[in-house]
Amino acid sequence: MTEFEGLIQSGTRTAWQETKRLKTRMREERYEKKLALMESKYKWLLMMEHKALTDGRIDFSVDELYEMLYYAYFDARPGKRKTYDVQRVEANLFDNIYRLARDIHDRCYYPSRSEAFIVFDPVIREIFAASFRDRIVHHLLINICMPWWQRHFVRDSYSCRLGKGTNYGVRRAVHHIAKVSDNYQKTAYFVKMDIKGFFMSMDRRKLMELAVSGAHSQFREFGPLGRLAAFLWRQIIMDDPLEEVRIRGKVKDWNHLPRDKSLFFQSKGYGIVIGNLTSQLLSNVFLDQLDKYIVYTLGYHHYGRYVDDFYVVINEEQLPQMEKDIERIRAYLAGLGLTMHPNKTRWLRVDKGVTYLGHHIKNGHIEMDHRYQSKYYQALVNVMEGVGQLDVVTSYMGGCINYGCRKMQQRIWRAAGQDYTV
Repeated sequence: MTEFEGLIQSGTRTAWQETKRLKTRMREERYEKKLALMESKYKWLLMMEHKALTDGRIDFSVDELYEMLYYAYFDARPGKRKTYDVQRVEANLFDNIYRLARDIHDRCYYPSRSEAFIVFDPVIREIFAASFRDRIVHHLLINICMPWWQRHFVRDSYSCRLGKGTNYGVRRAVHHIAKVSDNYQKTAYFVKMDIKGFFMSMDRRKLMELAVSGAHSQFREFGPLGRLAAFLWRQIIMDDPLEEVRIRGKVKDWNHLPRDKSLFFQSKGYGIVIGNLTSQLLSNVFLDQLDKYIVYTLGYHHYGRYVDDFYVVINEEQLPQMEKDIERIRAYLAGLGLTMHPNKTRWLRVDKGVTYLGHHIKNGHIEMDHRYQSKYYQALVNVMEGVGQLDVVTSYMGGCINYGCRKMQQRIWRAAGQDYTV
């Protein structure tokens, strides 16, 4: 029996609901472990700060910074140890990290040059890859600031947060729809909105003020950790990523990219890179004010946002008010220097189904969208032809099991010429 045939038969014998419950339990256990790890790192950093304050110091020593960076190095390296950039740092690890710690201590740390390239899947984007040296600093900064911001963001901000992400976002959308529509007994609308060129439109000076203000609120005494976080935020946010940037790939790849999605065509002082760990947190920091405006000021509690893609679920009686409030949201975004996309506001009746984060939601059931299904089908065909990887297929299978898409999975396998009956 081949490995591929074994996969089919094992799938046939799978008790679908039991597998789904097992995946949910495993996901919750992973979240609890990651949360405990994040909190333990933060407590250790606070302990380091307490030691420095006890000694009468307002800044960390070089040795203390080295220890922090050394632990951040282990956070930054998974999945990247075979790259040249990582191997170059590891070839003389002690000296490289100690030199980085001394630069931060002397307040002469500046980000290194980045690599810019274009990716086409799933959509065309411009990516700036930071050097491994800078990624270590990013992880240190996330270890310092993320626990505090995690507690201060609204619940329904999904992107790049521990225990959330697309899976949580889709399930929360299902919850909001069911709540407003009284389990699809009443007419409800899913109002989708989007921000045009979000990453490229952010005012870096405003963003720096928000990040540094957060450091002041987090560390009210503004001791060594607060001073360190504020310094690193200033250096990272106000750095010009275009200075001495290295282009990877072909320059003509940029011909396919709209100008409002490229840093090369933005005004000076605007836009942050896509690809840095800190950019993921900063996007949430910048739009946290929008989240709280919609939830607390406008009063829409059935709200969610993933990066720049946000929605409000309303009942039929709220339609006239929502039409007025969309203009208020548009004006609020304009005050932040952002523009609501004029062609991406959708008023969707929930009983006809809505698509959100690559998933189609209808009557409480979740299915992957057509792009996911076509990729799943192609992965199956590639495995049968001997040119694909079985791990890719099992990943797609896991996604279907996660949402209970049994019939969809059967349809895809039969289209690929295989029988998959559960």
